[in-house]
Amino acid sequence: MSSSQKSPPEQSSPLALGHSAPLPRPTVVARLRAAGCVFAEDEAELLVSAARTPDELAVMVEQRVIGLPLEHVVGWAEFHGLRIAVDPGVFVPRRRTEFLVGRAVDLGRRTAERTGRPTVAVDLCCGSGAVGAALAAALERVELYAADIEPAAVRCARRNIAATGGAVHEGDLFDPLPVDLRGRIDILVANVPYVPSEEVGLLPSEARDHEPLVALDGGADGLDVLRRVTAAAPRWLAPGGHLLVETSERQAPRAVEAFTRNGLLARVDTSDELYATIVIGTRPDR
Repeated sequence: MSSSQKSPPEQSSPLALGHSAPLPRPTVVARLRAAGCVFAEDEAELLVSAARTPDELAVMVEQRVIGLPLEHVVGWAEFHGLRIAVDPGVFVPRRRTEFLVGRAVDLGRRTAERTGRPTVAVDLCCGSGAVGAALAAALERVELYAADIEPAAVRCARRNIAATGGAVHEGDLFDPLPVDLRGRIDILVANVPYVPSEEVGLLPSEARDHEPLVALDGGADGLDVLRRVTAAAPRWLAPGGHLLVETSERQAPRAVEAFTRNGLLARVDTSDELYATIVIGTRPDR
């Protein structure tokens, strides 16, 4: 959850933890801080505002204290100005991925101006569907598809994307997508896993213990899934279509090699503010 979230107004009344132990807000903060929550004050505000009853607050505080991601506790994450439902066991959208969304929106708008038709967009490895939902909200006209291999993610993404009229498919990468999308995709965003296998154990416990491994582990050098996406992407992209993938600064040179090896014109874009690195590949017009 972004530390920049707006907190609800301060409440002066004490809150009860369980049926018999009144728990003032400062005590909620103290419990969270003792559990290692860096933004304990902000998290306390969010938990208090999300809880409908004192008993529900008690449960939520306890869940957070034992290490559940805050987004799983409250059931949503703020992403690109939207409230995205995030179910237990589903990858939590990161704020840095908003950088990828911003670049995808810019490219989608240019495509629409050039073609005069709705932008065809695909959110691959969609997780909660946060990226697809953000694209649909930002683009005036979009034909949206999303896919993920995790059943829990697909169920969650369908909730987030349903209002956009988009479709969410279950399966491995491109396999479940409608075949008539081949050669038609203008914007292909793939938030692939890119953590090297041997470094997964170094991730914070919130991710390591509560998010699906398939959404984190990118293989020996972290680029296994990226290579699979870039190998297939040219067959699915429209002429002039774009593939956008998030990676790390360290991995970017090898990611670019994978793009260019498969005939995509590649460039790296970074955001110091969000500590984000993305590779954008474009299928040549001819």
